[in-house]
Amino acid sequence: MPNSKTNRILLYVSTFIIIALVLFAILRDNASDITLFNAQKILDNRSVKSVTITKDYVYLKTDNEFYRIASSQVTPKMFVNYKVEVDSGSSVIVYILFGVLFLGIGTLLLRWWQKHSPLFEGVGAQSASRVDITQNTPVEAIKSDVKFSDIGGISDVKIELEEIIDFIKNPKRYKSFGARMPRGVLLVGPPGVGKTMIAKAVAHEAGVPFFYQSGASFVQIYVGMGAKRVHELFHAAKNNAPSIIFIDEIDAVGKKRDGQRSDEREATLNQLLTEMDGFENQSGIIVIAATNKIEVLDSALLRSGRFDRRVFVELPTKRERASILEKYLNKVPHDLDVMAVANMTVGFNGASLAALVNEAALLALRQNDFQVNIEHFHQVKDKVMFGKKKLQMLSDKQKEYRVTYQAAKAITATYFDLPFEKLMLSNEKLTPTTDEPLIKHELEARIKMLLAGMVASDIKYGEHASSAKVDLDEAKELVNKMLQDYGMGSSLISVNEEDITLMGRLYNETRLLLESMNGAIQGVEDILNERESITKLDVKKEIDALL
Repeated sequence: MPNSKTNRILLYVSTFIIIALVLFAILRDNASDITLFNAQKILDNRSVKSVTITKDYVYLKTDNEFYRIASSQVTPKMFVNYKVEVDSGSSVIVYILFGVLFLGIGTLLLRWWQKHSPLFEGVGAQSASRVDITQNTPVEAIKSDVKFSDIGGISDVKIELEEIIDFIKNPKRYKSFGARMPRGVLLVGPPGVGKTMIAKAVAHEAGVPFFYQSGASFVQIYVGMGAKRVHELFHAAKNNAPSIIFIDEIDAVGKKRDGQRSDEREATLNQLLTEMDGFENQSGIIVIAATNKIEVLDSALLRSGRFDRRVFVELPTKRERASILEKYLNKVPHDLDVMAVANMTVGFNGASLAALVNEAALLALRQNDFQVNIEHFHQVKDKVMFGKKKLQMLSDKQKEYRVTYQAAKAITATYFDLPFEKLMLSNEKLTPTTDEPLIKHELEARIKMLLAGMVASDIKYGEHASSAKVDLDEAKELVNKMLQDYGMGSSLISVNEEDITLMGRLYNETRLLLESMNGAIQGVEDILNERESITKLDVKKEIDALL
């Protein structure tokens, strides 16, 4: 009886293989490649009987021959005298058939093996132990094939990280000078700006093993498993030094300890802190972490000696978007002015630009166009925008308001010498909030900076945008702290409605300042319209030219 079952299985397998070989012989691509010159020649001679297009090729069939030419080499006007057919892709059908075929064969063989092999006896009782084995898989390095040249729009970040790469390649040079290698680098930025790709590029350029873990992978159900996983990760990195450890979304494991009971998370965080202290004398190990919520990280994780260096990865400017788009359009046949696409994508990050290019290419294929043009981008922009609700997309009018708003903040911050290096058109926060002790006039200067955007918009347009809420909330909070907590009002204890008086005075003083700086504001607006970013030095030049 077992022999008859075995013979039946062998018969099924043989039948499937024969069918697959026949289908492959029928459906495989047997067309000959042809040059553009020869293709145009046979088209002009009217010897082509049919024209079929696919995603990658255009197929030309004559009485005796079957040719193909890459879609990127031809233009639609070449086939105006022919009826063009669209092929959904016979190669895809072949792949699907093979997939179904091998899945069926594999299922039959697996069932036969489970029924006759002694290895599967008592499989239910052993299921729990198999789960434990999969959870205890060893930590292994991965090979990174991402280069800095593959990533567009990160020139500032690249300069910052090149020193880290040199540290790894030439540790003796720095040791002889008395300098030590940074233990950790924290990449901070909104989702989709390419933090993971940047870390992979560092590993590739340095030519060292790359150990990737997500913060969520350390969060285990059982107490002690997360800490064990952290220890295994660092142990593997030490054994392969020099190497790079990358922890993505570190806020999943590194949140502030608030005193509430969470033994597993705190044990994991404590183990991470201990490991980062423990490899001080280990040469060539760098921990790179990424987060978009630096404000929730535990202070012990952020102190010097753990993450010595913080690199802020912002949303790309217009020129950076153009650089990113050129990377993604490199393999896409197109007839585009890249700067025109960059102009229409204010607020897009690298991931959304990739989605935009892909959607435009798919639309061009659906419409049987051989090249992607600007109209395709206009048609799919809304689709990408609605799919990325967290991104702030600006119309031309909204951009005009934002430019004025941000220019006034930059002018005020520079006038009062508030600490900032660069202002981004896409970033609401000019300078981060601080808990450092501040004198009364320093607090008032910060409040004026927060009010400056609304004041300038009210002066120029007679109204301001709802996006001012973030700055207005912070200004109100500072006013309340000055009066209620710091005793900086007319008396140590605040009196009724003194906050309204203080806010009104600061608003009026800001208005007088900006009215006197109208020429400088216009100069900063011009730069923001062109670059979508401006440095504090450039703002100071505009103010000095006015004074």
